[in-house]
Amino acid sequence: MKRERNPFKIPKAGLEVAAIGTIRSIKSNLNNSNLSNRKVLARSTLSGIAIHSTYQALLAALRTEALFNRGSISRKMQLKMIIQSLYDSAKSGFAISALLGIILLVFPWLNFPISVLSVLGASTASFDLFNAFWDGLDKSQQANLLSASMEAGVNLRRVINTQLNSRKHAF
Repeated sequence: MKRERNPFKIPKAGLEVAAIGTIRSIKSNLNNSNLSNRKVLARSTLSGIAIHSTYQALLAALRTEALFNRGSISRKMQLKMIIQSLYDSAKSGFAISALLGIILLVFPWLNFPISVLSVLGASTASFDLFNAFWDGLDKSQQANLLSASMEAGVNLRRVINTQLNSRKHAF
């Protein structure tokens, strides 16, 4: 899946984060046999919305902070963009989480494949968060972070270049 790295556009959370909340909630609720399917579905949906919205709010805050630091937007506009992104994310998070919850209640054998996909989705989400954080730094902060990582024995430049190259070749 190709991800945009446009610093002027806030990326949208997708299936990569909704699966994490839904699968976690379904597993913990199925261990408690006292709950009805309706309660399991409600809890898994709420859990999916919470994780989806939290991720989107963090992503929007990091991306808009980069825009604010460049002088492209004001703090008031930044807050407005974050709230709008959070609202949109809660709506889509509800739909995705409810659908995944229903699918997992009807086909419980899909727990394992969706668990694997949620782990892969978490790695995609963490790269998106890192990119949003990195784009928000100015050149001197990026240089300081690169030198500190080299002192710690981590080649951060290689990680950044790998991400950039993989995004160029994604289709």
